[in-house]
Amino acid sequence: MTQKPSPTSQDSNTPLVGVVIVAAGSSQRMMGLDKVFEPLLGKPLIVHTVSVFERCPQVDEIVLVLSSYNLERGRSLAAREGWTKLKQVCPGGSRRQDSVKAGLQHLSHCQWIMVHDGARPCVTQELINLGLDQAQVTGAAIPAIAVNDTIKKVHPEGIVQETLLRESLRATQTPQVFRYNLLREAYQGDSEGANDDASLVERLGHTVNTFSGSPENIKVTTQVDLRLAEVILRSRTNL
Repeated sequence: MTQKPSPTSQDSNTPLVGVVIVAAGSSQRMMGLDKVFEPLLGKPLIVHTVSVFERCPQVDEIVLVLSSYNLERGRSLAAREGWTKLKQVCPGGSRRQDSVKAGLQHLSHCQWIMVHDGARPCVTQELINLGLDQAQVTGAAIPAIAVNDTIKKVHPEGIVQETLLRESLRATQTPQVFRYNLLREAYQGDSEGANDDASLVERLGHTVNTFSGSPENIKVTTQVDLRLAEVILRSRTNL
């Protein structure tokens, strides 16, 4: 049987894999601290996130999306770190989907686009590679993990309306991976109410594949998460 080429196996001058790292949020649950610039093992959190993609051989190009008041801070950090794959540090919008759309404008015509939360510093190259591999099946793939807690649908007044079957539920993560033209098409329409990039692709009627995420691929939203991220990263580096 003929083996399918990997996403980076084609000989082309056009970047094949572009990454939009979204870090323009307001960090509302960090008690006034900007989580992506909070120190994590001696460096700003965002350095750990970007560096994983910078070191990944499959990645050709990176765009980092920050809040407007963090642009110069981000650009100075990028120069200091010497990221060669970082094409642009650009301002985001008021909503996550606005920030992703802004980042897409700065990518070259890639074959694949990955969208990743800047506040997920524990992503691994293994997860990136798995996403790129699984996206070839349908053109769209997202990492997901099983839900261990019982999930209930609750009325705004606090009344339980329904207990959902957790066997069919998954908590989704990033990086989410899409064919370039598919994600660009998804962002041409109305993005109101979209929880993630896959939601917009689903609105097109397109099939989104899932692959095994990692419980270590946490999103830092609180001080507790920050301490947990430190434990995870320290365990990998034996620091």
